[in-house]
Amino acid sequence: MPTLKIAHIREQGQDIIIVPLDSSFEQKSQDDQSDAIDEIQVAAQSAGLRGKVVVVWTSGGRMKFIGPQPWHPFLRSLSMNSIQASLNRTLSW
Repeated sequence: MPTLKIAHIREQGQDIIIVPLDSSFEQKSQDDQSDAIDEIQVAAQSAGLRGKVVVVWTSGGRMKFIGPQPWHPFLRSLSMNSIQASLNRTLSW
């Protein structure tokens, strides 16, 4: 059963589910990345969590993410350390 630590936050009236992933996520195909995000989104909804899943990972010392375009300025303002400090739930499926 996969288990992930996540940060379920509310920012500017939006529920956001931030999911830190291993840096190997970047090596997956775009289809595999989308499938993984969809799987996490379904698991979050099944767990009763509201919000859109945003995945983050580090690559070359920089944080990368996949999330809705309107959220990009907010996501760019985060660091992996701030996300790690915000982890407040565990998601299992």
